[in-house]
Amino acid sequence: LSGVVRSVKGTLSSQFVENCEGVVQRLTLEGHNIIPFLSFLRSDHEKIIHQRTNTVPFELAPAEAGTGGIVRGLEALETVHEQFHPSVLSFGDAIGHYISGERPKGVQETEQMLRVGTALTGVGELFLEDAAIKLQPPKQGLPYYLSTAGFRALLQREESALRLWKMLSVACGFVTCAVFFFILRKQYRRHRERRRLREMEEEFRQARERLIRQAKAENGERPKNACVICMSDVKSCVFLECGHVCSCH
Repeated sequence: LSGVVRSVKGTLSSQFVENCEGVVQRLTLEGHNIIPFLSFLRSDHEKIIHQRTNTVPFELAPAEAGTGGIVRGLEALETVHEQFHPSVLSFGDAIGHYISGERPKGVQETEQMLRVGTALTGVGELFLEDAAIKLQPPKQGLPYYLSTAGFRALLQREESALRLWKMLSVACGFVTCAVFFFILRKQYRRHRERRRLREMEEEFRQARERLIRQAKAENGERPKNACVICMSDVKSCVFLECGHVCSCH
């Protein structure tokens, strides 16, 4: 639904700006603190102290969609007042906050309103009630939009976001394939190395058996370099650290 915001039952007046009326009003008090990590490094921390939203029923009168930014939900509110109140600390408070590690900077006071006469486009779930078409947040949990730029601009924004997610998905897929290929290549190299070691062990075993048979053929039952323990196989082991070769494997 597109149109110009028009109140149905009364309007809300701004608490800080004269002649500023709207149908949705949000008042926010936000505390700003400094949390030091090191003596030379500090981080700003914001915390909402109080927030109140006032609403009155409104409708969208037929009109051309205006221009503006695309927003979601109540982010269509326009900031009409914003003021920062710095904290004034006594000497004792300063010492206490220095010990606790968190020092308050001040309080940010903000008023946002959806003003009467704003060109708005709402995207949500349509339903019919009392011969009037109404708009509500989708029951399936889908996004609910209030846009000041029109449906086409909102659609372009969502399509660009979809393209970005597609690009990220493709990039993640390539990275996953690369990692999977690297793991498979590493496993293949390990398997090939183990197979090469098994082949070397088999060759060594066969060569040792040939030497034993050859030595037995030349010297009868007892090889020339017989093991001092079994007296039947040839010496084939080196003892560390002494370096003696006196027994078979």
